[in-house]
Amino acid sequence: MQGWTLRKTMNQLPSEIASSGPATVILPPRQTLPVVFASPHSGRQYPQDLIESARIGSFELRASEDAFVDQLFSAAPKLGAPLLCATFPRAYVDVNRAAMELDPRMFEGDLPHDAEINSMRALSGLGSIPRVVSGGVEIYKGRLPVEEAFERIDTYYRPYHRALQKLIEQTRDTFGYCILIDCHSMPGDSTDSTKNRVDLVLGDCYGTSCHPSLTRFVDDCLRDMGFGPAHNDPYAGGYCTRHYGRPEEHVHSLQIELSRALYMDEATITPHRGFDVLRDQMTNLIASFHDLDGNPL
Repeated sequence: MQGWTLRKTMNQLPSEIASSGPATVILPPRQTLPVVFASPHSGRQYPQDLIESARIGSFELRASEDAFVDQLFSAAPKLGAPLLCATFPRAYVDVNRAAMELDPRMFEGDLPHDAEINSMRALSGLGSIPRVVSGGVEIYKGRLPVEEAFERIDTYYRPYHRALQKLIEQTRDTFGYCILIDCHSMPGDSTDSTKNRVDLVLGDCYGTSCHPSLTRFVDDCLRDMGFGPAHNDPYAGGYCTRHYGRPEEHVHSLQIELSRALYMDEATITPHRGFDVLRDQMTNLIASFHDLDGNPL
């Protein structure tokens, strides 16, 4: 592939699993890849206050969860790349939004003047503190104190992003650049704008969040596995992809969306026999980053 060089310097990081409440960081014994893998929506530790204040049951709360995505990419540390996983659920705090992207209809009290209350995501109830789960189902019995939003952002949102920023900076310092792969899942019946069903989507914010050779490289790897990836349709990349993807600063971000139908029974939220197949394919994708060549900058 034209455009990328993998430097041979290696970060002397100890093998470590660091769980600090809101996030688990799994570091390789030695970082040999200029890549950080992140799973922001696979958290499954549901706080008791969420369960008690919800008007829907625990199973329904999981509708927005990217179930098992962290496990699909679990080989990253042994292959030389750190893996960051949120431990809390997306229905509680969504780190793939701007911190102050909040729906004022949810809260008792005034939001700060810089709150992004008019964004499409906030207006649809899918801000950093979601009002609804997938399918538009309301989460809460009533309004929340506005202080609750600030507490969740300070306790969950900001620590996750501090951990991600640190991993990106360490990787860029070691290799000269960093690639962030933001890992997600999508409903099994997802379709593109032409109503064709899609199994895998690569989102690079329409070419702005990473060098185009990175998107081509990942696309080629996936096609060799038998996938036909869609690009930016129906998912172009969320907040993390846009915010951290700054090619001019040597940080390249690419979002991967996997159809849940490939690996799980969505009705019961349990893996099916396709899970092991897809996990092996994602392991092969991770390993392929050792073959990067060239330099885009």
